[in-house]
Amino acid sequence: MSYDETGVRCTMLRGGTSRGLYLEARDLPLDPAARDRLLLRLMGTPDPRQIDGLGGATTLTSKVAVVSPSDDPEFDVDYLFLQLGVDEPTVSDRQNCGNILAGVGPFAVERGLVPAADGETSVRIRMVNSDSVAVASFPTPGGRVEYRGDVAIAGVPGTAARVMLAFTDTEGSATGALLPTGQVRDTVEGIGCTCVDNGMPVVFALAGSFGLTGYETPEELHADTALLKRIDAFRRRSAELMGMGDVSAASVPKTVLLAAPRDGGQVCMRSFIPVQPHTSIGVLAAVSVVTGMLLPGALGHDLTADWPADTSQVDVEHPTGHLLVDVVVDSSVQPPRVVRSGVVRTARKLFDGTAYPR
Repeated sequence: MSYDETGVRCTMLRGGTSRGLYLEARDLPLDPAARDRLLLRLMGTPDPRQIDGLGGATTLTSKVAVVSPSDDPEFDVDYLFLQLGVDEPTVSDRQNCGNILAGVGPFAVERGLVPAADGETSVRIRMVNSDSVAVASFPTPGGRVEYRGDVAIAGVPGTAARVMLAFTDTEGSATGALLPTGQVRDTVEGIGCTCVDNGMPVVFALAGSFGLTGYETPEELHADTALLKRIDAFRRRSAELMGMGDVSAASVPKTVLLAAPRDGGQVCMRSFIPVQPHTSIGVLAAVSVVTGMLLPGALGHDLTADWPADTSQVDVEHPTGHLLVDVVVDSSVQPPRVVRSGVVRTARKLFDGTAYPR
């Protein structure tokens, strides 16, 4: 029997501001190449509309979580994130996704991979892409996942139940070091920047360095083809300095541009994935940038001067609203050490059933 005839058991969830397919590893081919071919067919890639698949014609809706019981007793499940292309048949495992991560815990409980507690359940997740750890905590009254709640996150209509994500061991997720270049500040293509990797390798610079205000809409940024070419050259050169090699076909590192806040937050960000403007901002990209900004001497550190000293939460403004991240860094040691990082997200199950490849 082929997958064309049997289909694949699949759940679609919205995780944070992304949407993806969640599958158990045991339901997919063991061979990674065969697995990727199947996932591309399920998603409807390559096609800019993904009209014959389950993708939503954007990188934010062309994501896959592959989940399995962990063979390490310290974890409950293993989570492999795969970023699929839209109009190009690409599958990348070179990054994590903190938004899709928000649905992994509920999915694991729904599939019986982790038993639910009565009240709240915490799932220990090994993020395979970076061999780092996240703990997802979410409500399970009566031993059932509750998706309804009163938590609103920017970029998602309505409200849903809180999913608290706490990260550990995310330093150097893709590069092996919190500061992959060995410095808190670099100059790339004549532009001052900081390269940091706390769950997501990013390079960030001031929006003004690219002739921008930092408050442009994603549509305005997308229309500036000259800017996108500069962003691509900037990130490729940054990746070389970060020891990541040729990233022309990779979705990382991410590029983030900073500006002073103007909507009651603490910093305003515009990000690119990897070159196209993000309609909001990735969870781990925001965590990494805030981590970098907290380091004395880093680009943008001066913007932290007025941040409240009595809280580790940072309000990040992005094109569709705000994202609260929690980051504590010990910069008194060398190299600097991340004490903790986390974020509040929500998730919602959209369907569970059988998906058939095109």
